[in-house]
Parts: sequence; structure tokens; C-alpha cells
Amino acid sequence: MAPISLTFPDDNARDYEAGITPAQVAADISKSLSKKAISATVNGQHWDLQWPIDADAQIAINTMQDEAPALELIRHDLAHIMARAVQEIWPDVKVTIGPVIDNGWYYDFDRAEPFTPEDLGAIEKKMREIINKRDPVTTEVWDRDRAIKYYEANNEPYKVELIEAIPGSDPIRMYWHGHWQDLCRGPHLQHTGQVPADAFKLMSVAGAYWRGDSSRQMLQRIYGVAFQNKEALRAHLTMLEEAAKRDHRKLGREMDLFHMQEEAPGQIFWHPNGWTIYTQLQDYMRRQQRRGGYVEVNTPQVVDRRLWEASGHWEKYQEHMFIVEVDEEHAREKSVNALKPMNCPGHVQVYNQGLKSYRDLPLRMAEFGSCNRYEPSGALHGIMRVRGFTQDDAHIFCTEDQIEAETARFIDFLSEIYRDLGFAEFKVLFSDRPETRAGSDEIWDKAENALLTATRAAGTEPGLNPGEGAFYGPKLEFVLTDAIGRDWQCGTLQVDFVLPERLDATYIGADGDKHRPVMLHRAVLGSFERFIGILIEEHAGKLPFWLAPRQVVVASITSEADAYVAEVVEALQKAGIRAEADIRNEKINYKVREHSVGKVPVILAVGHREVEDRTVSVRRLGEKQTSVQPLADIVASLGADATPPDLA
Repeated sequence: MAPISLTFPDDNARDYEAGITPAQVAADISKSLSKKAISATVNGQHWDLQWPIDADAQIAINTMQDEAPALELIRHDLAHIMARAVQEIWPDVKVTIGPVIDNGWYYDFDRAEPFTPEDLGAIEKKMREIINKRDPVTTEVWDRDRAIKYYEANNEPYKVELIEAIPGSDPIRMYWHGHWQDLCRGPHLQHTGQVPADAFKLMSVAGAYWRGDSSRQMLQRIYGVAFQNKEALRAHLTMLEEAAKRDHRKLGREMDLFHMQEEAPGQIFWHPNGWTIYTQLQDYMRRQQRRGGYVEVNTPQVVDRRLWEASGHWEKYQEHMFIVEVDEEHAREKSVNALKPMNCPGHVQVYNQGLKSYRDLPLRMAEFGSCNRYEPSGALHGIMRVRGFTQDDAHIFCTEDQIEAETARFIDFLSEIYRDLGFAEFKVLFSDRPETRAGSDEIWDKAENALLTATRAAGTEPGLNPGEGAFYGPKLEFVLTDAIGRDWQCGTLQVDFVLPERLDATYIGADGDKHRPVMLHRAVLGSFERFIGILIEEHAGKLPFWLAPRQVVVASITSEADAYVAEVVEALQKAGIRAEADIRNEKINYKVREHSVGKVPVILAVGHREVEDRTVSVRRLGEKQTSVQPLADIVASLGADATPPDLA
């Protein structure tokens, strides 16, 4: 065979015969690397050590120290090892697919009996036995007919269907983990013993339709998590325990914030406590937007499809829209409308009323826009993923020359708000053009260059999130990290040259001619509902005092203090504090426990002594110690605490 040249990360190159495998390359470099090697990266692709290399290439040999490829292989191999374990315990079970997902993997099985928690324990035990056997992992490429006959002979109909769906030009790759075989693209480790036996755990079982089709067979999906070592697994399980304690759905019940029910899937019934958080946050954002030079508007909920067709949303977004048919004045042909999934076309309609001059730009237009988007029921998650939500949405109409200044201004604006809400640091990601998009490549080149240049000029170097831009323009994503290390993408800034063109937005330039404005789409919180869920989980329900729905409960120790309780409540309320009385005929310890579960930040207890001395006994949430303070002092200090950060 003709020689090929392989170039290593240090830019050194070596010549080999075509068809050499990365395993052979590693052995040629050193015996120690050969033992440590788990895979290769060839021209940017993750490459099995057994796959031949037939042309000149860039190559890097991966070991378990290379986190990304190591985790992919560990999790992928564990999916196969789990499927092998299931079939060794229950030979009649049929296997389907088992992809790698965030933090682990899943595998779908066709089994008549449901898997139980005890079954998961048995599967884990069998998996560790397989790992300890150190069985070799081998691979071959088969022709289509041979592979189909193999699976038909082994009564694996799901594998037959998968092969039939593979394009004719694609290879049919088979992998063996010891005696057990699966259809798989790979890559994989070289033997089962390379999987860390103490760094994985099976987590749960769920139902899943074959190929996501509700008319097909219901399968059982087993989820697992895996890491490079037991310490990382332990940290992940600890994080999950902490996340369960912080779950906004659980805290929402305990704090009496909201509920959801079958008759309104993905919609929120806000209770007084939850709505207090909502309105406090909205009032804060409204004040900040006024200071930031925004004008506030409100646009219709139901809009004729013609506007959505003109904007491009009907073509690109229709599957997520709720369609409303109206028999206009009993006409024979119904009018087709849609609930708005977003606010941008409506804002262009407001902009288009009246002639605009370059002197009017930038025009910053904000709306607390109530939107509706269809989300599959399986994707809904408390108030974090809903069908009905409100965005702190705004659009900045500006000239191309103003993009840089407006980007810097927005990043400063967002940074101040995030600091006020307890998130001093955040990540910025740059998302470029998606496969499905509106506008020419020339327009996208201009938009991407403008946003990236403006972001860097603002002193921010974003990470890259390829292909995740909106269909009309590239975007910045602002990602918060919460108290237990989870990332939440909240704020966005998008540069849009497309929508002003499609909806005929113009301004008169200094030259007297008409020009197209640039439209910057921006949000800080994103969805109010989701951001409130994030805040609840970030603070484990112990919200900052100014946001807490029930700030103070004044509880009587004896009924003889009831009149003083009322006086204390009145004094607090006059100071702008959300205070309430608890004069029930219950012991003070019972009251304290109940209000602590409800995450009330401050409980003031009053009895005989407090009445006589005109003091209160102060207990703060999470603190065991109490203090006695004069009424005037506690009213003054709590009044300061209750002041929103932008007014302090």
C-alpha cells in the first residue's frame, strides 16, 4: 500500500502504510502509550483504535486523561454492557438502541414484565461481573444482507428495522463485547475492563415508544449515569440529592406558590404567594427598562396567519404554534389565526406606524409579552418548561453603525440585573447560523460578523455554540451557573437583518433616502416563569428578602399578646414590608416549624415580656439563635432589607 502521512498535535509527522490503525500507531510511539490508549481523534473525528486510516490525516491518541472522549467511550460501552447484562439475565428480552446522553446513557428494551428497583440492582451486579472479565471488544463491517439475516436468526426485529433505515452507502458496523454483539457506529473501548466498575449507577426506568411513535411498541428505558472515577460519580449523586431538595415543584407546594393541572397542560395557576414574586420581579424589570431607555408596548395575543407567513414564522415555527380558527361573521371560509409564540412581528408593526428618521434610532421597544408555544407533554417540567409564558422581551431598532454600542450597552444592562439577582458571573456563548434559516449567506455573514465584533469590542470573548442561532439571525446566549453547578441559558441578544426586510421596516437616513433598520432581539430573564423556577432552586426557596412573598410572620406566644401582634404587623406594613399575623391557638414551636417549611424569612414572636418591653423576639430562617430587638429598630432594619436592589 502507498504510504500516508500522519501529523500529531506537536506538528511532527510520521509516514505509515495506508490502512494502519490508531492502535498500531500508539504501539509504534511507545509501549506505555499503547497500554493507555483508548481511542484516537482523526481529522477532528472520534476514531476507534481498530479502524484503519487510509489517507493523510491529523491524529491524536486519546487516553483516560482526555475527559471528553473518555466519558463518551465509558458511557457508550456501559450502554452495551448493560444490554448484555439484561440479555444474560433475561434471554428473551429484545434490544433496540442505547445512546450516550448528558452524564450517562440509556437503553430501550422490549420486555413483557416491568423492570423493578431490585432488577436494576441485579443488572448492576451483572455489569460489574462483565467488566471484571475484561472481555475484548472487536468490530467488523458487514454487508446489509448478512447483518439482516443475522438479526432475523437471533429474533431481533428492532435491529432489522434499524439496518433497513440505514442509507445504502453507509457501512453496517458490528461490535462484540465478549460474546455479546450489537449494531453500532462506534467507537468503543478495547476491552470491558477499561470501564471503571465503581463509577456508574443505574438510576431509573421509564416508558418510551419505539422510535418516538405513539402508535408503536411501548418499550422500557433504563437510564444510567457514569463518570471517570467514583469521586466524580459521588459528586454527581450528591448534586442530584441537593437538586431534589431544591426542586421548584416541591418548594412550590410547600410555599404555596402555584399549581398545575390536567385541564391546562403547560399552564400555570399562580397562587397569591407566587404571583407576589412574579409582580415584584416584573416591577423591578420595568424600572430597569425605563432607566435603560426602553419604551413599553403591548401587542395582540391572536394574530392572522398572514403576518406569520410574512415574517417567516409560519414556515419555520408552525409546529410550535397554537392555531385558532375563527368563523368571521359566519363567513363560509374560516379565518386562520395563531396565538403568538413570540413578540417580534408585533413590535415591527408598532415600529411601522408613522415615518421614522435616523434621529429616532436607536428605538428600544420592550414588552412583557405573553406567549404560547406547543411543547410535547413529555417535555413539560413544572414552571421551567411550559406552554404559556411571559418574556421580558425587547427589540432595538438601530442602524448598522449602532450595533456595537447597543451590544455593549445591553451586556452592561444585563450584567447589572444579574448581579442584583445574585448571579455575579455568567458565560456568554455565540450561536451562528442553523441549517434551517431565512436570509442569504451574505446577510448571515454580515450579521455574524457584526455581532461577534461588537461582543469582542464590549470586552467579552464568547464561547462557540455552532448552528444554534435563531432562524433569522445569530445570537449571544447568556448562561448562569446556579449554587449546585447547573447551567441555565437565560438572556439572549440576536442580530436580525431579515425581519425588517420581510416586514418592510424602514427609516429615513441623513441622506433623505429610505434604509432598513437592524433589529436586535433581546431578553434578560427570558421566560419569567422559568427564571422564577431558577431563583427558587438557586436559593432553595430562601429567596432574597425583597423577593420573598411572605416576608415576616408575627406570631403570638399567648393570646394576651394578640393586640400587640396587630400593632407590630401594622407598623411593618406601613414600612412597606409584607407582614402577617399568626394568632392561632397553637404552640409557638409549631408555628415556627410551619412557617419555616413555608420559607418565611423572618418570624417575630411576641409574648408577655415583649408586650411589656415593646420588643420582638427575632428568628431568621436557617438560624437557630434568636435575638430580642426593640420594635422601632426591627421595623427600620427590615424596611431597608425589603427595598429592591435598584432602589436601595
